[in-house]
Amino acid sequence: MKFSRLIVKHRVLILIVSFFLMIPAFIGMISTRVNYDMLTYLPQDMDTMVGQKKLQEEFGKGAFSFLVLEDMPESRVAETKTAIEQIDHVDSVIWYSSVSKNLSIPMEILPSEIYNAFNSDNATMMIIFYDTGTSEDGTLDAVLKIREVAGEKTYLSGMSALVLDLKDLCEREEMIYVAIAVALSILAMLIFLDNWLTPFVFIVSIGMAILVNLGSNIVLGEISFITKALAAVLQLAVTMDYSIFLWHSYKEECEHEKNKEKAMASAIKKTFSSVVGSSITTVAGFIALCFMSFTMGIDLGVVMAKGVVIGVIGCVTILPSLVLCLDKALSKASHRPLLPDMNKISRKILKVFPILLIIFAGITVPAYISYRKTQSEVYYNIGGSLPADMPHAVANKKLEENFHMESTHMLLVDTSTPERQVRDMLSEMESVEGVKYVLGMETLVGERIPMEFLPSSLTSKLQSKNWKLVMIGSEYGVATDEVNQQLSSLKDILKKYDEGSMLIGEAPAMKDMIETTDRDFQIVNIISIVAIFIIIALVEKSLSLPFILIAVIEVAIFINLGISSLTGTHLPFIAPICISTIQLGATVDYAILMTTRYKTERISGKKRNTAVRIALSTSIPSIIVSSAGLFVATLGVSIYSNIDMISSICVLLARGAIISMLIVILVLPALLMLFDKIICKTTKEMKQCLNN
Repeated sequence: MKFSRLIVKHRVLILIVSFFLMIPAFIGMISTRVNYDMLTYLPQDMDTMVGQKKLQEEFGKGAFSFLVLEDMPESRVAETKTAIEQIDHVDSVIWYSSVSKNLSIPMEILPSEIYNAFNSDNATMMIIFYDTGTSEDGTLDAVLKIREVAGEKTYLSGMSALVLDLKDLCEREEMIYVAIAVALSILAMLIFLDNWLTPFVFIVSIGMAILVNLGSNIVLGEISFITKALAAVLQLAVTMDYSIFLWHSYKEECEHEKNKEKAMASAIKKTFSSVVGSSITTVAGFIALCFMSFTMGIDLGVVMAKGVVIGVIGCVTILPSLVLCLDKALSKASHRPLLPDMNKISRKILKVFPILLIIFAGITVPAYISYRKTQSEVYYNIGGSLPADMPHAVANKKLEENFHMESTHMLLVDTSTPERQVRDMLSEMESVEGVKYVLGMETLVGERIPMEFLPSSLTSKLQSKNWKLVMIGSEYGVATDEVNQQLSSLKDILKKYDEGSMLIGEAPAMKDMIETTDRDFQIVNIISIVAIFIIIALVEKSLSLPFILIAVIEVAIFINLGISSLTGTHLPFIAPICISTIQLGATVDYAILMTTRYKTERISGKKRNTAVRIALSTSIPSIIVSSAGLFVATLGVSIYSNIDMISSICVLLARGAIISMLIVILVLPALLMLFDKIICKTTKEMKQCLNN
């Protein structure tokens, strides 16, 4: 109580300090680097990641791109190649002219597969290497400059081009996400709350907490684009409840206490206790993401868990100060709540509880089957989550049309491996299904060009002191079953000739991601369930209630993800992982709210039916308002976003909020009725309720 009185007493000082804090928070927010390359979040001890480091250390090469040039004279292509080589952070450019110091050697002398790899009827292709990593600022600047220098009828593909397009799209859309979420949240609160001004006060308070959270991300060094795009929207959605709790508590206290300052002090004390209990499950859901070996989960988990904690602090410091300072204006803006009395609805729900139990039992198994099917049908191609008319997507299409190539792998072969073995190995690889070409020193020389004829400018690009670099063009797209089978075949051949060699590139990294995130899903799911089970057991002091409450929300999750399978919607791989933890952590509060009230009524001497009815009727308004906040904040973003990875997560969160709300309101009361005796036997302070 002393803490709450201090807040009330120093409310003006709190607001002054809070508003000044926005300055460093804003600076921190705009200074935090955003990482748009999801492959960097793979475990760094994997062959693909180790090989990528070796490529940069030994060859000075980080990322690479393919440039397709259509209907361009050979001399103009040569000029373009020279201009690109002068761009900062371009390490080297490989084209057919690279086999000689000039263009005096005809293309036709090259081995046919190499000639065809670089040329089609009306197009030619260059391979561009950068001396910086895929998503580093230097690489992205170089990609932008290459597009300018190359001009029309040229198409730059590759992971770095994708990252640049993704960055541009995110930067254009992120502020609109927040604007949509804020506008729709205000609209929802205007409908469900009893004051026209309160929603705007809430948004100011929550907005300040969001800015502090985003600004504090600077201590992390960088955050992922998924985190950047969703952090503000998610924090707004999951912490809005806390403001509503405080407002309702304050209004109740004002009915008994005329002194507004004392009423607010009491409201802060009550709200802090309830909000801390409510926020713990949400924090646990986000913290569970930190156990992913795919470290983007850690990125999102830390930022969002931090955001929830900051949201709680803002709710009991900034918001009370704003409410007291604007008391007169708020008093004039009051109106009658629009939600009807819930007693009649509660009675009707309880009358049909056996039917609701049968329906619940009937949908659980098919929902789980659909849920598992959705997990198996996720996609991993990051480019697939972006609009098809973006420059990198158009370039990929040109690469496929002109050269029948959709992905490129790289081999790092130990230089100590005998040349004859390397030739045999590459020959075997050329026969692997879907391999378009194999480009290395040995294949480039062929039988007609002596090794000595190759200029050092080329040999240095394909061989270092310790490693030989080989490039393999594939007809199969990244993250497809066909390319993954191809990679397995190539790796088997590679390890047969050189055990220490490495297969790297976007497709091998994606294959690692598939295997990694599949394990992560199971681990994160288990950890979130166990953590929230323990929290509910401690909060409710019960052994049975955690099973019931988690079962209710888990079935809601099964239904939510299962709908995607039934509608034929393929989700990005990150979406089911996030939803399984976030929906559980954020919406299990609905069930805890109702269950806590049920316990209170039973302990006070109410009979089973009466206790459940009171718990249901008093909880429905809070559950509806809470779920509506999460629903509207994420639905608008899901409709607007052109990035399927973000849109999918948001539509699942919006749908999940409604499904969890309906399951809790319709099914949880029936389960409390059904298992009342078991609950009483296994819950502290409820054993005496068995006599009621």
